[in-house]
Amino acid sequence: MFLARALLPAAVAAAVVLGAALLAAEPASTQAQNARLGGQLLVATSELEGPTFARTVIYMVRHDARTGAMGLIVNRQLGEVPMAVLLKQSGLPSAGAKGSVRLHVGGPVEATRIFVLHTDDYAGPDTDKVGNGVAITSESSILKSIAEGKGPRRTRFTLGYAGWAPGQLEAEMEAGYWIVVPTDDAIVFDDAYETKWDRAMARRRISL
Repeated sequence: MFLARALLPAAVAAAVVLGAALLAAEPASTQAQNARLGGQLLVATSELEGPTFARTVIYMVRHDARTGAMGLIVNRQLGEVPMAVLLKQSGLPSAGAKGSVRLHVGGPVEATRIFVLHTDDYAGPDTDKVGNGVAITSESSILKSIAEGKGPRRTRFTLGYAGWAPGQLEAEMEAGYWIVVPTDDAIVFDDAYETKWDRAMARRRISL
């Protein structure tokens, strides 16, 4: 895992840790059972109020009876951090590194951990393929690969994640707070944040 200090325009300056420990906690045999909601979009309905999840679109990473559910919000941006800063603070060579990384709010749990959601054309030592061409990585070597032009085609760096205890998400869905729709590469990765919720809600008409 790597430790870095994120320098954000909104004066967010907290220690951020790549979330390797969290992902590694689930054995491969359990990961194989994530078929129900893993790889789909969880969309907040108008019934869900409050600043944490109102109008959020969440890419579901896993969902099973034993460990509950985990997802990453994909429609809330934070700000830009120079790639050189992340490399240096991760203990990786930073000389000559160009460009920046845009950080996003992933959710309220472990809000200083970084998770990299990306297309599955990249695979590192701890990359987990979720499905539908999307994977998640939480090991700092992905930064080096990106800086060298060898990283995934599309990425989304998120701080924190959304998590539910076993049975909790099901209860919230039963109460009408969430709907599930098929995933869409554009909604997950593009920068049209203002329209992601509307586009996701429009996918209710598509049969699963």
